[in-house]
Amino acid sequence: MQDNLLSIVTFLPLVAAIVMAVFLRGNDEAAQLGAKRMALFVTAANFVISLFILTRFDASNPGFQLVEEGEWMMGLTYKVGVDGISVLFVLLTTFLMPLTIAACWGVSTRVKEYMIALLVLEALMIGVFVALDLVLFYLFFEAGLIPMFLIIGIWGGKDRIYAAFKFFLYTFLGSVLMLVAIVAMYIDAGTTDIPALLDHQFSAAPLSVFGFQIMGGLQTVLWIAFFASFAVKLPMWPVHTWLPDAHVQAPTAGSVVLAAILLKMGGYGFLRFSLPMFPVASDMMAEFVMWLSVIAIIYTSLVAMVQEDMKKLIAYSSVAHMGYVTMGIFAANQQGVDGAIFQMISHGFISGALFLCVGVIYDRMHTREIDAYGGLVNRMPAYAAIFMLFTMANVGLPGTSGFVGEFLTLIGVFQVNTWIAVLAATGVILSAAYALWLYRRVVFGDLIKESLKSITDMSTRERLIFAPLIFMTILLGVYPSLALDIIGPSVEALVSNYDLALENLVPANAVAASN
Repeated sequence: MQDNLLSIVTFLPLVAAIVMAVFLRGNDEAAQLGAKRMALFVTAANFVISLFILTRFDASNPGFQLVEEGEWMMGLTYKVGVDGISVLFVLLTTFLMPLTIAACWGVSTRVKEYMIALLVLEALMIGVFVALDLVLFYLFFEAGLIPMFLIIGIWGGKDRIYAAFKFFLYTFLGSVLMLVAIVAMYIDAGTTDIPALLDHQFSAAPLSVFGFQIMGGLQTVLWIAFFASFAVKLPMWPVHTWLPDAHVQAPTAGSVVLAAILLKMGGYGFLRFSLPMFPVASDMMAEFVMWLSVIAIIYTSLVAMVQEDMKKLIAYSSVAHMGYVTMGIFAANQQGVDGAIFQMISHGFISGALFLCVGVIYDRMHTREIDAYGGLVNRMPAYAAIFMLFTMANVGLPGTSGFVGEFLTLIGVFQVNTWIAVLAATGVILSAAYALWLYRRVVFGDLIKESLKSITDMSTRERLIFAPLIFMTILLGVYPSLALDIIGPSVEALVSNYDLALENLVPANAVAASN
C-alpha cells in the first residue's frame, strides 16, 4: 500500500462508483440514503488516505515523490507522482469532496447517478494533479468534462442544457489545440514523460510560417496551444463567459466543485507546462498575460456589482480572483508563484464556502435573486456570521487566507511591473464593494418579506459542513507557512530553472545575431 498511495487515492472513488452502479438497486428512500452514505464514507476515507501522502512527502525535496510507473496500453506509460506544487491540490480535492457530498443530502432525483458522477469526477480531478505523463494528463484533463457536463445538464436549473453545452464546447475547443501540441512535443522530444520533458529544451529559434516570423519559434507555438486550453479552464478574460452560466445553472455541489477545484486545473497547467517547458515564450508573453489578468480583475469586478443573481455575482468574483493567479504565475518570481498557488488553495475553501452559503438559503427559498432576501440576520444569526466570515475572506481581510494569496501575488507583480500591480490593487477595493454590498442586501435591513418570516437557521448538518472550511480559512490566514513551506522548494526550483533557461538563451541569441 505504501508504494501505491497515489493510485489508491486516485482510483478509490472510481472503484466505489463502479460498485455503486453495479450493486445498488432501487430508487426508494432507503436506496437513496444508502447511495449518499456510501459516497460520503468513500470520500471521507479517501481524504484520510490522502493525509498519508502528506506525512510521507518530504517538503525539502523539490523533485517528484511517491512516483509510480508501469506499462499501459499501446506503448503508453502510466506514471504518477507529486511535488510541492501538486500535493496540496490533491489534498484540497480530497478535503472538499466529502463536504460537497454532505451538502447535497437534500437531493432526491436520481440520487445514485448523482453520487456516481461526483465520485468519478473526484477520481479524474486527482488524476490531473498526479499525472506525470502527457497523454495520461490529457486523458484525465478531458475526461473530467464528462461528469461535470452531466451534473450541470441533468441536475441543473431551467437553462441547464444551454449552460452544459456552452461549458463543454468552450473547454473542449481549447483542449483540441493542446492535443495537437502534445503530438508536436512527442515528435520533438521522443517522449511523453513530464519529468523528461521538463529537462528537454524546445527550440526557441525564430520560425518562418507563411512569410511571418514567429519569435520564440516552436516554444511560442506550443505555448499558445497550451494557453488556449488553460485560459479557458481557468477562465481568463475574454474566454470566461461560460463560467457564470455554468455556475448559475449547476446544482450547489456542482458549483462548489467547479469553483473550488476544476478552475485550478488551468493554473496548475500553467505551472506544470507553460512556465517550465516554454520559458522563452512565457517570458515574451508575460506582459500580455498580466494585462489580460488586470482587465479580468477590474472588468469582472465591475460586472459583479450589477448582478441580480447571487451565484452569478460569486462566479464573476471567481474570475477576478483567478486574475491574481495568472498575474502571479507570469511574474515568474518566488513571491508571485507562491502567492498564485496559495491564492488557488485559499480560493478553493472560500469560493466553495460561498457557493454553499448560497445553497443554504436556496434550499429554503428556491430563489437566488438578491432582491428576494433582506434582514436574514434576524432569523438566521449563525448563517449571517458564517456568511460574513467568508465574505470578508473573499475580500482579502488580514487574518484570512484570502489576504495572504492576494498580498503575495501583488508583491511578486510589483517587482516586475509597478503599473500592473497598482491597477490590480484597485481590484481589492472593487471586490470589497460588490461583496459587502451583496452582504448588506441579503443579510441586513428589516425583515419585511412575508416569505422570509418562517425561514429557519442552519441545521447541525449544515454547520458541520462549514466548520472545516472556517477552520482552514482562518488557519491558513494566521499561519500561511503551513502551505508555503510545502510549496516553497518546488517553486524555488521552478523559478531558478526558468531564470537559467532565459540566461542561457541570451548568449545563444547574441552569437546567432553576430553570425
